[in-house]
Amino acid sequence: MARNTKVLIVDDSGYMRQVIRKHLENKGFEISGEAQDGLEAIQMYPEIQPDIVTMDISMKKVGGIEATKKIKSIDPAAKIIIVSALGEARFIKEAIQAGAHDFIIKPFAEERLISSITNALKSG
Repeated sequence: MARNTKVLIVDDSGYMRQVIRKHLENKGFEISGEAQDGLEAIQMYPEIQPDIVTMDISMKKVGGIEATKKIKSIDPAAKIIIVSALGEARFIKEAIQAGAHDFIIKPFAEERLISSITNALKSG
């Protein structure tokens, strides 16, 4: 499943991007890009056409909810998983309404990230 699955990691924390990259590469996912904010993610998405996007919420320039909406407007089939320390119900609701497949609260277990991605990819 993971082989040749392209992932775009979006997080303003270089450390968090590294953690997510390590978890995914351990499972055979291909990291096709990393973005530091939503604006970068929106610009990169059409170019790299990832199979899945992991998206932080709280970022400078363009936040994760806004970036999710923009990416979904570019590609309604985009699969986006929010990965955020902001686990309040209103953020989760906003993320799902914006089109996110799932919401993972930081810190998270590797298994949680992998199962979320696997479920999103299966959802067609």
